[in-house]
Amino acid sequence: MTTTLRPSGPLQQSTGGARSRPYEIRVNSRRVGALLLACDTPFGPTVGEIRDLAVDEPDRRRGRATVGALAAEEVLRGWGCRRVRVSVPAASAGGLRMAQALGYAEYSRNMSKDLPAEPPVLRAGVVGRPMTQAEYEVWLVGAIEGYAADWTSRGMPEEAARAKSVADHERALPHGLATEGATLSVLEADGVPVGHVWSAPNGEGAYVFDVAVAEEHRGRGHGRDLMRLAERSALAGGHRVLGLQVFAGNTPALRLYESLGYRTTDVNYAKDLL
Repeated sequence: MTTTLRPSGPLQQSTGGARSRPYEIRVNSRRVGALLLACDTPFGPTVGEIRDLAVDEPDRRRGRATVGALAAEEVLRGWGCRRVRVSVPAASAGGLRMAQALGYAEYSRNMSKDLPAEPPVLRAGVVGRPMTQAEYEVWLVGAIEGYAADWTSRGMPEEAARAKSVADHERALPHGLATEGATLSVLEADGVPVGHVWSAPNGEGAYVFDVAVAEEHRGRGHGRDLMRLAERSALAGGHRVLGLQVFAGNTPALRLYESLGYRTTDVNYAKDLL
C-alpha cells in the first residue's frame, strides 16, 4: 500500500511569500489522517511548519504519520523552504519519538501551571513593586535588543529580527506601562532591585513574556521569587493558569520551572531540509 499526501483545500499565498495548505494523509485512496503545511512563520518563506498532524485511531502505530511527515518535508522543499519546524504535544509519546527519529532537534518547550487559589508568599526581605517609568524606558531598550538577538540566534536575518522585535513590543505594549492587562514588576531584596518580570493575559490564562535576574544578583533564589511574583499578578488579574516558554539548553530555568510545578505542554522541534 502507498501512503501519500493529497491537498484537501486551496493553496493560500501572499505577496510576501507566505503559503499554507491543508492535506489529507491517504493510503491508496483511503483517508487516514491530515495535516497543515505553512511557511508563514516570522522567519519568512524559507522556514516551513508541519501543523496539526494527526492520524485516525484505526491507522495509528503503522508508520502513517512518519510517511506523512516525510512527504510533507518534500512539499516544503518544493516551496523553497530550507528548514522545517513542528510542535508536538508533550502527552504524545509517539509524536515525540517520531520527531526525534526523523532528526528533529528540540529548540524550546511551552510550559504552564495551574495556579492555586491562594497567592504564593515571597521570602522575607523580598518585595515586588510596579516598574517605574524611568525603569521601563531602560528595560524596553534592553528587551528589544535581547528579543532581536534571540531571533537572530535562531536563524533570522539581523535586520528582520530587529524590525520584528520593535513591532512585537509595540503591539504587546501599545501604551507602555499603562497597557491594559500588562504587569511589569520589579523585585527588590532588602531594598535593592534585583530583577523584573513582565506578564500579561494570553489565551485562556496569563503568560510570562520576560523574566530576568540582574547578573550580579543571580544564584540567590531571586528567580523563584520573580515567578512567584508573576503568579501573584496572574491571580490578581483573575487568571488560574500561567504559561511560559523556555529555550533548549537553558537547563537552570527548566529545573526552576519544574520545581515550581510547571509542566511541559508542547515540545518545539526543528531541522534543516537538505
